[in-house]
Amino acid sequence: MSSPLDNSVSSISNKKRPVIAIHGGAGAITRAAMSAEKEQCYLKALEDIVASGQAILAAGGSALDAVTEVVRLLEECPLFNAGKGAVFTHQGTHELDASIMDGRTLNAGAISCVNHIRNPILTARKVLEVSPHVMFTGAGAENFARDNGQEMVGVEFFFTQERYDQLQRAIAADTGVMLDHDGAALTDTPSGDPIDPDRKFGTVGAVAMDAFGNLAAATSTGGMTNKQAGRVGDSPIIGAGCYASNRTVAVSCTGTGEVFMRTLAAYDVAALMDYAGLTLQQASDKVVMEKLVAFGGLGGMIAIDHLGNVALPFNSEGMYRGVGYVDEAPQVAIYQ
Repeated sequence: MSSPLDNSVSSISNKKRPVIAIHGGAGAITRAAMSAEKEQCYLKALEDIVASGQAILAAGGSALDAVTEVVRLLEECPLFNAGKGAVFTHQGTHELDASIMDGRTLNAGAISCVNHIRNPILTARKVLEVSPHVMFTGAGAENFARDNGQEMVGVEFFFTQERYDQLQRAIAADTGVMLDHDGAALTDTPSGDPIDPDRKFGTVGAVAMDAFGNLAAATSTGGMTNKQAGRVGDSPIIGAGCYASNRTVAVSCTGTGEVFMRTLAAYDVAALMDYAGLTLQQASDKVVMEKLVAFGGLGGMIAIDHLGNVALPFNSEGMYRGVGYVDEAPQVAIYQ
C-alpha cells in the first residue's frame, strides 16, 4: 500500500505532469469501532480507482474522460455513498445527484433526484455533451437519460443492507438527517468503517489535469441518510460542489451541502485565486478552514490548479482521498 497523504502537508507541489485526485467523503473517525480489515478495503479501493485515472491520463486521455471514469468507478463501489452505495431518504427511497465541468470550455452538465440511472455521472456527462441546458432533475433527468441511451436500473439495484440499517438507526434515534458516515455510533454492532457511516458527508468526486493542461471536475452523491425526498445538496450545483476552469482550478467538494451552497465553496476557491491572487493552498484553506467553519460547515474538498498543484484540505476528522501523478504510485489516505 502506498504511503498515505499527511494532512499536515495538505498540498502537493507542482510537478507539471498530468495528475488526478479523488475523494470518497469526509466525516468523523470511528476509532472505537474501527476495523483494520475494513480500513484496508477502503485504501485498496481508493488506490485502484486513482490508478485507473492515472492510466487514462498516461495514455493521453483528457481530464474530462479521467474524472468521468473514476467517479463512475466510485459509483460502482458500495463502500461509498454514490450509485450502488447510495443512502436512503426518510421515505425509504434513493435520490442521486451528479455534476461535471470541463475547465477548457466551461461547459457543464448536472442531474439531481434520480433513482433509475445506474451511473448518474455518465448522464451528467451526456448533458454536458449534447444538451443546451446545464441541469435536469427528477423525471426530466430520467427521460433525458433514456432518450440518450443511458443504462437504467430498477430501484432495487441501489439497495444495500448497510445503508438500509443506517436509515433504521436514524429513524429509531429520531436524530433527523444524518450524514452518510454517522450511524455506527448509534448501534451496538458498529460497521467498523474508518469514518463513521452515520457521521460522514457522503459524496464522491474527482479533479484532474491532463497532458494538455486542461482541467476537469466531477462530483456524485446519494445524498444524506433520512433526508426529505426532494432535498438537493451542493453536489450537482455548479460553483457549489463542483467547478473547473483552465484559468484557475478544478474543485470537487464534500461536506455540509447547505453551507457549501450558501458560500459557493467550489467557485470561491477559483475567485480567490483569480481576483485576489491567492495560491491554490491559500485559497482552498481560506474556504475550508475559515469561510465554511464560520457557518458551521464541515467537510473538505480536492483541488488541482492550472499548474498541476494539488490541495486536499478538510476540517473534519477524516476524508477518504487519493492523488496520483502520472508515472508515480498512487497516494491514498483517510485520517488527518
